[in-house]
Amino acid sequence: MLLSGHCLIVLERTLLAASPSEGCALLIGQRHAEALVVQGIWPCCNRWEPASERQRHFQLDPREQLLAQRWVRERGLQVLGAAHSHPSSPAVPSLRDRTCSLGPTLMLIRSGLTDDPQPLRAWWLPEPTAPQGIAPEALPLPLEPLAGDLGE
Repeated sequence: MLLSGHCLIVLERTLLAASPSEGCALLIGQRHAEALVVQGIWPCCNRWEPASERQRHFQLDPREQLLAQRWVRERGLQVLGAAHSHPSSPAVPSLRDRTCSLGPTLMLIRSGLTDDPQPLRAWWLPEPTAPQGIAPEALPLPLEPLAGDLGE
């Protein structure tokens, strides 16, 4: 999975701005045979209800999802997946993250833990094939900077 330095900055700021709640965003880009290339970040509002539980849960605003889908189609891009933060837990998909995802999809998670050795991690959530109620496995993906970006 390739991510530009600019997208990384926008993503980090978007997710951290929501703290102490979970922040969320859509990942926009292209699928190539050899890699997923994230070319844009679509910040979203966390609409989880009740609002008092947004420190542990997120829900993307459906209106923002529809707007993003229309926008990317007009530009020949795709919504590759979603990103969100875990303010007080590791950057690993929770059971809810895995059961509620509409796989196959890309998921980036940003941990808010100061001692997390890998605060931003990429995951591939495959098409759910398990019986209902059993979460699909989350497969870790390498997260690589896009060459030539931000002076690299």
